[in-house]
Amino acid sequence: MSKEVLLETVKKIATPGLGILAADESFPTIKKRFAAIKLESTPENHRRYRNLLFTTPNLNQYLCGVILFDETFFQKSNTGVLFPEVLSQQGILPGIKVDQGLITLAQTDAEKTTQGLDGLEERLDKYRAGGAKFAKWRCVYNIASRQPSRAAIHANAELLARYAAICQAQGIVPIVEPEVLITGEHTIEKCAAVMESVLTRVFTALRMQRVLLEGMVLKPSMVTSGDVAMLQADTKEIAHLTVQTLKRVVPAAVPSINFLSGGQSPEAATRNLNAMHQLGRLPWNLSFSYGRALQDPALQLWQGKDENLAKAQQALEKRLQLNSAATLGKYNEKMEKAN
Repeated sequence: MSKEVLLETVKKIATPGLGILAADESFPTIKKRFAAIKLESTPENHRRYRNLLFTTPNLNQYLCGVILFDETFFQKSNTGVLFPEVLSQQGILPGIKVDQGLITLAQTDAEKTTQGLDGLEERLDKYRAGGAKFAKWRCVYNIASRQPSRAAIHANAELLARYAAICQAQGIVPIVEPEVLITGEHTIEKCAAVMESVLTRVFTALRMQRVLLEGMVLKPSMVTSGDVAMLQADTKEIAHLTVQTLKRVVPAAVPSINFLSGGQSPEAATRNLNAMHQLGRLPWNLSFSYGRALQDPALQLWQGKDENLAKAQQALEKRLQLNSAATLGKYNEKMEKAN
């Protein structure tokens, strides 16, 4: 592991005011997104859409990095330039999703773990040669009466830690993504308790695997009520409990925490992030690594039609601008209506 290489990449990621665009949708996910706008899910349409995203004006004012999917990593822009190079030319770090999807964790009640450790070193060699500076691996945890189980918490923590260690050995910064799912009837207090348990076990495993905390990024979900809970926490409570939970278990050595949006609306994800920056000084850079919460307005405007490209890119730039402001605590809801 080259510590200097890792720290140089993390320094860029932890730049105040900058975030990460998650454009690493798997084939089933992007097919679902395209179905909503009645667009066929084909490699060429995937390429056209990612070209829209990556050629949006002023990206480098708001983004430090973009997470790519394997297919996208080797596709080219309309001008024939590989997408990682399109990003690098703008001073934006190319990243890559390296897990290979969810599978059922044996001997549990349909809880999930993630596959893809086999052959990870070889895949990282390929991606690093193509310009990747960081990687991402996602594990998920469902909240129910007896979930997540101790088995799921333990297994996924060990998996995330092993992935992170392999990445760092290859000079690639690992984004560690333990996603506590928003789906369910749970209270925000239950979510906070689960998040604390999950993150405590993740950081125990990271230390056991000798992962350099200064050379990684954490990508958690926010602490929220379940999406169908009778009582929905407000922005102030979400911000307070999220920051409180993180302060309890995430070492200050971790340079950057970049939230996933996890099913929140674009406006809620921005509003909640901004509220955390109203709580006083934080021990880490606190930013975003959103996918749908950044992309949805642009996707709905684009509809797969070239004539809609400019206004779709304007919508993406606006959401990026608003979230960049939120990372500095400078967002307000009046900005949503401004041109």
